[in-house]
Amino acid sequence: MTRRAAIPWAGIFSAMERRLAESDGGRSLPSVSEVARDNHDPWRVLVSTMISLRTRDDVTLRAAKALLQRAPTPQALAALAESTIESLIYPAGFYHTKAKNLRAAARLLLREHAGTVPTEMEELLALPGVGRKTANLVRNLGFGLPGICVDTHVHRISNRFGWVSTRTPGQTEAALMRVLPRRYWISINELLVRYGQEVCVPLSPRCSTCPVVKRCARVGVRRSR
Repeated sequence: MTRRAAIPWAGIFSAMERRLAESDGGRSLPSVSEVARDNHDPWRVLVSTMISLRTRDDVTLRAAKALLQRAPTPQALAALAESTIESLIYPAGFYHTKAKNLRAAARLLLREHAGTVPTEMEELLALPGVGRKTANLVRNLGFGLPGICVDTHVHRISNRFGWVSTRTPGQTEAALMRVLPRRYWISINELLVRYGQEVCVPLSPRCSTCPVVKRCARVGVRRSR
């Protein structure tokens, strides 16, 4: 299942979407997508993604909205005390470190980018606390630029299905870029995050209700429901 022609991407992704619609009416979105939904502002995407690391979606959503209400621009966030940022994003995981990185990132944007979020991957990766996942989401949701954002769900499901055989998210990103049609590069993250939370969960996935289980290699699955 490593050749593009052998993988019916459109059928697989459509079936996943239908399965999600059955369980939640298609309403649930990952926290960063929810924040960006009404206003695809790169700053909002950057802030919410930095907060989301190792943090539940519901906590991320509340924290991001609270911080962005006080700091809708890099200028406003840079002016906040680090302790204020901490209190606004608590109880997000690692909120001390995230507050420090958020403030430092805002100040770097003011100093080197005139207070705007850059589009280039290298410039995004130079921001404190920003890795490829965050940079890709900013480029995807904030600027509409193609790229594959690989988080834990995309990494797990891509390997479980047998689309790739990789050890790290970085390797998964590179491998998916070789096999996944470009038109799916932006949308795959949101779809697989939702599917990974609802159906293809880390432990004991719900294979009995998965409409594409016959297309899945079930790599590493020892128990399922």
